[in-house]
Order: sequence, then structure tokens, then C-alpha cells
Amino acid sequence: MVDSKIQIEDLNKIGRALRAVDKEAPKGLRIALNSGADLLVEHTRPKIPSRSGAARRSLVARSTRTSARVAVGGKKAPWFPWLDFGGEGRIKGRPAAREFIKEGRYVYPTLAEIRPKIETQLQGALSAVISSAGLVED
Repeated sequence: MVDSKIQIEDLNKIGRALRAVDKEAPKGLRIALNSGADLLVEHTRPKIPSRSGAARRSLVARSTRTSARVAVGGKKAPWFPWLDFGGEGRIKGRPAAREFIKEGRYVYPTLAEIRPKIETQLQGALSAVISSAGLVED
């Protein structure tokens, strides 16, 4: 299965250092982390089949100062896990059976495909946040 996490070493230390400089500075971390998740959303959305567009729209980036993630499905597209991974779907009101693929069809394969781009994006965004706070000399 695809490694679903991109770990950033000492992210908590970076957050504490930014907070020591300025209480508003750690907010930049959330924005920087979101940029990586946004990149995944941008590359995955066109691959998702669409009838009404609800499944595509349900794919969103979410982040905090310590983590970023991509959320899918929810109340507006509760069938998204079936669409991505497949499964039996034999319960009344659910769609027909679909071949189960452990790695998924859209999100995780796209993550594996563009992982280097996401890592580069995160490095640049985090460097910019740290530089703008004055924690690194030019």
C-alpha cells in the first residue's frame, strides 16, 4: 500500500520557535501545510468520475498548524469510499458490487505519483514561513 503520510521532522519545534517570535507567525504553518494538500486535491480531482460532481467537490484539503490532510466523501458524497476502493455494495440503497482495490483508484495512487512535487512544495512553503519570521539568516 502507498505510504499515506509525509512526515516533517521537528514541525512542533518549528511551531514553538515561530510562536516565540510572534504569536501570529504559526498561522503561516497551516497555510504552508495546506499548500501540499491543495496540490494533491488539484491533481486528484480530474481523475474522479463525475455524474453530479458531488464526489469531486467532496475532495478538500484540511489543515492545522501541525498536520494537513485530504478529506473526501462526507454527507454530500457518502459513496466516495465505494467509488475509490470498491466493495460489495449489496445493501439496499447502495450501488452494485465494484472490484475492491486496497490501494484505491484515485487519492492514494495520485499521492504516490506526485509525492516528490508535494515534498518540494512543502519545503518551499515552510522555508518561506521560517524566513518571513526572521528565524533564518539570508
